[in-house]
Amino acid sequence: MSWKELLRNVEPYVAGEQPKLENLIKLNTNENPYYPGKKVEEAILSFDSHTLPLYPNADSDELKKVLASYHGLKEEQIFIGNGSDEVLALTFLTCFNGTKPLLFPDISYSFYPVYCDLYHIPFQTIPLDQEFKINKEDYLIDNGGIIFPNPNAPTGELVSLDFIDDLLSKNQESIVVIDEAYIDFGGQTVVPLLKKYDNLLIIQTFSKFRSLAGIRLGVALGNKEIISKLYDVKNSFNSYPVDRLAQVIGKASIEDSDYVKENAQKVIKTREKTVDRLKKLGCEMTNSYANFIFVKHPQIDGEVLFKELRKQGIVVRWFNKPRINQYLRITIGTDEQMDRLVEEMKKIIERTDCKN
Repeated sequence: MSWKELLRNVEPYVAGEQPKLENLIKLNTNENPYYPGKKVEEAILSFDSHTLPLYPNADSDELKKVLASYHGLKEEQIFIGNGSDEVLALTFLTCFNGTKPLLFPDISYSFYPVYCDLYHIPFQTIPLDQEFKINKEDYLIDNGGIIFPNPNAPTGELVSLDFIDDLLSKNQESIVVIDEAYIDFGGQTVVPLLKKYDNLLIIQTFSKFRSLAGIRLGVALGNKEIISKLYDVKNSFNSYPVDRLAQVIGKASIEDSDYVKENAQKVIKTREKTVDRLKKLGCEMTNSYANFIFVKHPQIDGEVLFKELRKQGIVVRWFNKPRINQYLRITIGTDEQMDRLVEEMKKIIERTDCKN
């Protein structure tokens, strides 16, 4: 047997492009356009670089303490990792070890099947309905776990707290993971349900709501047994994953949550204004409760629209996948950025109308 045959062969997750274009308007990776806050800046400026020769606190105790207070939980209910992708990877490895299939939507975060492939986890994708909504009844089948984002990505559609409560009440033999990367842009967190269900795990990130994609900080919230097992698995890989500076920045962000919430309201306001303007141009879209919108125009091919915007220095996300290849996922930027987007969309649509 050749050594090449011993290499693991997987199809990796494809992240959003990080293009190097001049005068770029980057609306393809759902980054928050706003400053993360004065307290974060102060934390960075006052950071003692002389501590860098020492390993960081292995369990991010100070950050864990403020997170527990923020969410009204106990410290043993908090897990902290390098971005929600690492937390999700460890969650898949820790929680989905049965022979029954893990369930998640057919249109959802595309990292989920990658983890299943990597860890040899059986899975079954459940089709969204014609309006890209999750049908709860479809998940009331024998399973080895359930996971979906709320709001979903890339559609932005949201399910209610009551929806998830009912799903949990009818699925108490396996772990249900709710990926809340975008929850603060219009949804209601399911954190209160942790008091009611031991099999619920919630994943959150500092990248979107808190404008901290650059430091890679993610969180899992759950009962102490699941969290303890997550730490056991994490410590089987790396006992010191979250660096000193990230812990300090994360703590400062939690302490500046009022400011962060004001930024989220700006994003929501801009999103709703952009939705109204694009609808007037004839665009169609889902009901987004995230910091992005999912848009198509009935007369313009999705790939064509993606390429035409790129020619104007506006980069959005196009997925060349069944059912959604006519849609663009567009991050909500500043008002100025979205004004430019709408202007260019209008020009493209007018040019198309002239040809027809």
